[in-house]
Amino acid sequence: MRYRTLGDRTVSAIGLGAMPLSIEGRPDEARALATVHAALDAGVTLIDTADSYHWHPQEEGHNEELVARALAAYGGDTSHVLVATKGGRGRPGDGSWTVDGDPKHLRRAAEASLRRLGGEAIGLYQLHKPDPAVPWADSVGALRELHQEGKIRAAGISNVDTAQIRTARTILGDALVCVQNRYSPADRSGEPELRLAEELGLAYLPWSPLGGVSRSSLDAGGPADRADPADPADPSGRTVHAFRELAEERGVSPQQVCLAWHLARSPAVIPIPGAGRPASARDSARAADLVLSAAELARLPQ
Repeated sequence: MRYRTLGDRTVSAIGLGAMPLSIEGRPDEARALATVHAALDAGVTLIDTADSYHWHPQEEGHNEELVARALAAYGGDTSHVLVATKGGRGRPGDGSWTVDGDPKHLRRAAEASLRRLGGEAIGLYQLHKPDPAVPWADSVGALRELHQEGKIRAAGISNVDTAQIRTARTILGDALVCVQNRYSPADRSGEPELRLAEELGLAYLPWSPLGGVSRSSLDAGGPADRADPADPADPSGRTVHAFRELAEERGVSPQQVCLAWHLARSPAVIPIPGAGRPASARDSARAADLVLSAAELARLPQ
């Protein structure tokens, strides 16, 4: 396992996105716990969750509680594991998502997340999405207060543009340690935010990192495991083919090649692929040790 810097912490170069363990099509608890444990066994030390990662109504915090149980049940030392959670979004239970960036809501959400996760403070608390009905500075200011009070050790922001990153940096200073945006071979619209994060010394956590690669035909785990949306701009499947061809040559999965591609994009990148099975968690973790040559990278999306 290779490692990267996230604020003042050193974490595994590949994290675990825990969302598939709690949303639609989720596995049973035994397999969910086994998936987290497999990631830990493989050297993963960053787990990404959120209070809104659940399926049914009245299940808020399902994924956070699951992660907490998995860590408590793990036989090894977990003191070095960073759990990153998020607040500011909701799921009514009909498949839709809501957004609430009101400072009072964020405070309540963070305090509830802390109770679920346990410990003295949340290791990394991220604002899930800007709320167009609330001034951005007000939402970010809530994170600053939580940090000043010692309820969160570090802050992050998600689904943001470059202007919002700069504003958050001004408000939070060094407490801001990461940006979590969508980024993948299928969707590289987040390139400006990635480069700004790199410039500011922030980690960049791509969500849905396997987009355009992890189609159901390539993913034995199925849609509820690691399948991300295919590239709508690449209906011929050229992107999928490029990753599959290189994977066959290297004797690894296309997902591993995709995650290695991410790591080659910037030293700031720490992908957080989701997993719904132990095998998928282990496979993703192995990508940390897969280094692609310049010639191999030239065959993949630039």
